[in-house]
Amino acid sequence: MNIKIISVGKLKEKYLIAGINEYAKRLSGYAKIQLIEVSDEKAPENLSQAEMIQVKDKEGERILAKIKDQEYVYALAIEGKNPSSEAFAQQLNQQTIQGKSSFVFVIGGSLGLSQAVMKRSDAQISFGKMTYPHQLMRLILVEQIYRAFRIIKGEPYHK
Repeated sequence: MNIKIISVGKLKEKYLIAGINEYAKRLSGYAKIQLIEVSDEKAPENLSQAEMIQVKDKEGERILAKIKDQEYVYALAIEGKNPSSEAFAQQLNQQTIQGKSSFVFVIGGSLGLSQAVMKRSDAQISFGKMTYPHQLMRLILVEQIYRAFRIIKGEPYHK
């Protein structure tokens, strides 16, 4: 199985990098994992609605260039479904039973994801109504993917 996480922006925080690397190492026993960063679009603090769309569209083009046609794409979006860890594991497992073996998880920049990325996604998931820094979401996502594999394999995990 192949897991690809595409995220906008360069991660600089050493503590987040260390956590992500730890879970990526653990996950490597279950799947091949690839972490891809695409550059964020520089923009002033106060943007008009049209400028926000432009920024998301440019970032979206960079994201879409990293996605292959056969890959199953999860977009992280606040309006997405908010599954439990067990439900997420079950959904991932169901996709593999149906023949999917390459999964992409997309984390947008501070403004979110473009309409083109949302349209390309096969599913949208949320980690709740709260807003998290997109850098922190990388760590949370990798941990939840690892947890999903532990659940799928019937291995113990912290509840």
